[in-house]
Amino acid sequence: MTTSPIDLRSDTVTLPTERMHEAMASAPLGDDSRDGDPTVKRLEALGVERTGKEAGLFLPSGTMANLVALLAHTGRGVEVLVSAGSHISRTEMGGVAGLASLFHRELPAPRGAIDLEALRESLSPGLAHNRLATGLVAIETSHNDAGGTVPSLEHMGAVQKLARERGVPVHIDGARLFNAAHALGVPASRVASFGDSVGFCVSKGLSAPIGSLLCGPAAFIDRARAFRRMVGGNLRQAGVVAAAGIVALEEMIERLAEDHRRAKELARGLAALDQSFSDPRDVETNIVNVDLSRHARPSPEWALALKERGILVGPTKPKRIRLLTHRHIGDGDVERALSAFREVHARFAGGTPAHAAS
Repeated sequence: MTTSPIDLRSDTVTLPTERMHEAMASAPLGDDSRDGDPTVKRLEALGVERTGKEAGLFLPSGTMANLVALLAHTGRGVEVLVSAGSHISRTEMGGVAGLASLFHRELPAPRGAIDLEALRESLSPGLAHNRLATGLVAIETSHNDAGGTVPSLEHMGAVQKLARERGVPVHIDGARLFNAAHALGVPASRVASFGDSVGFCVSKGLSAPIGSLLCGPAAFIDRARAFRRMVGGNLRQAGVVAAAGIVALEEMIERLAEDHRRAKELARGLAALDQSFSDPRDVETNIVNVDLSRHARPSPEWALALKERGILVGPTKPKRIRLLTHRHIGDGDVERALSAFREVHARFAGGTPAHAAS
């Protein structure tokens, strides 16, 4: 009997629940780009309720939610300030420049939290001394590249205060907003309160098959709706997927705690194997970055060796692997993954090729 692989590459691999399938099959539908789809409207209202904002907009993806937010907040040719390693600057195919005609500047961001002094020095309310005007500041939480870290409430408040003093809006890229809120022990609306707008996914750990919500002031969402059409994001009977998003927000948020616990267990097991791999204290949500910098083999070789043992991982840098827990990962899967890491660690320490049989 073949054992199914354990997929730790991302929480985007999650599949819809049975309740989601049922909701999708029975959802009331309409043309969302004309009179509105009733199920989409219900999801948008639920997103507004969860974030404490005035209005919401359903979009196909988090990348499009960020792009539309940039367009709705700014004018062309201004600067967007983002954290180093942010999803907006590193993982969205340059849409900030290629589609929105904006410049972006990465600011130092230890553990994903923008350095406040760098932010203070970079904020520019208007064209002066050959400097671009700052059109937007973007906070990412949880911070993907930093390993699922979550800026503190105090830090986000300080970012918001600095931006407001210069008349600059703040957008929160909260693709994993509910993971961040759980890590902080607060409602998602508390995290969202530090941004003029917030975007979050109903896929990933929440397990809906598709979709993100962008929430903010009504006038902002009106502009965002127009930009959604411009970039091809209008959908017709979108309730067929929005229905799963409703189930995600009603039933899947509380269980994120299990993903966080298992990520901690992974980190502890890896640290017990090799202290250089991971510091469990750095794991705040469902992402574990495995540091391979003290090992000779590059991350793709580790990924191949682990794959041969039924463990799928993401080599995100030459000497780094990323692991994400999600609802398809159980306690036994964590132990199986750690066992595979122990095998590969022992083989590589002994100089055995990556493709050697286990």
